Amino acid sequence: MKALLYTPSLPRFFAARVLGKRFPRGLLPLRLAEVPLPEREGFVQVRVRLSGVCGSDLALLYGKSPPSISPFFSFPAVLGHEILGEVEGSLVAVNPLLTCADRGLPPCPACQRGEEGLCQNVAEGSLAPGMLGYNRDLPGGWGEWILARPERLYPIPVHVPEERAVLAEPLAVVVRGLKKLKPWPKEVLILGMGTLGLLALQALRALGFSGKVYAVAKYPHQAAKAKAFGADALFSNAREALLERARRYRYLLFEGYRGGYEAVVEASGSGAGFRQALALAQEGGRVLLLGAPGLEWADLSPFWFKEVGLVGSYTYSPEEFAQAVGLLPELSGLEALIGGIFPLTDWQKALSAKGKALFRPNVS
Repeated sequence: MKALLYTPSLPRFFAARVLGKRFPRGLLPLRLAEVPLPEREGFVQVRVRLSGVCGSDLALLYGKSPPSISPFFSFPAVLGHEILGEVEGSLVAVNPLLTCADRGLPPCPACQRGEEGLCQNVAEGSLAPGMLGYNRDLPGGWGEWILARPERLYPIPVHVPEERAVLAEPLAVVVRGLKKLKPWPKEVLILGMGTLGLLALQALRALGFSGKVYAVAKYPHQAAKAKAFGADALFSNAREALLERARRYRYLLFEGYRGGYEAVVEASGSGAGFRQALALAQEGGRVLLLGAPGLEWADLSPFWFKEVGLVGSYTYSPEEFAQAVGLLPELSGLEALIGGIFPLTDWQKALSAKGKALFRPNVS
């Protein structure tokens, strides 16, 4: 089958890490290839309808992934963990996790609690390390077919468009994270209006949050979507949001702030966003980290000086994934996040698309 295969290259890794998005896309360690579809007992074949390009995929390609998580991936691999598939004519969202049950192991303590996203055996058992999209034994969604156990497949509710249904996986990450903010605060500031931030804005309301939601949107098109999704107030940058709510103090060449927001959702996935989120949180406030900033410096004093709490969301439990799929019919308009649908041959265009890029591997 045709697939986009990622093969690590240390020289390209370091060059891309230094140059960032200036690194030529044609030199990224990704190529369209013919790869075999393996067979595995207990797994079914799923035809890929759509697969998303995630910020973590871009971080991997451009050398921004945290080195400490590298042992829990395995390569070369067909990327793509946001997957909408088809089985016997029916659309299914694919939970890409490969935990104890998938690896032929007895459940670890986390899996026994139903917390598969915290599985202790993601690098053990009969499969190589990593989930679908980061696993050398099983292909991800940037290919024509995948393999998955039937328990990993969630039927898509009727009348949900494909472009919305493919967002089930990142929505599940958001749902898990937002639940960690309960009991609900009176207000939430979302930093970054990319895919995760806009999903968080919509999901907050769907989960029953009735307080104020503020958004920091860097670009005009993101601000327009945030307004359409119901943000109560918009800021063009983090400093504007901070000065709106916090008091500034100065001493010599230094400045500090008192006040801020009760809860801050960091959805940009950048080091700058993480630092800004800590500054934006008020005394005793909370920061939810949805993005993956990797190796970044930060002033850690808010954790003790302001007693700011920090939580994160990386994956999900089976119940949270099911909850996200169940919310899809309510979240009308999510299709507006899609910035383009591309065949695998146009992967370079997909990686530079504005908005959420999707692959359609099986082009008729």
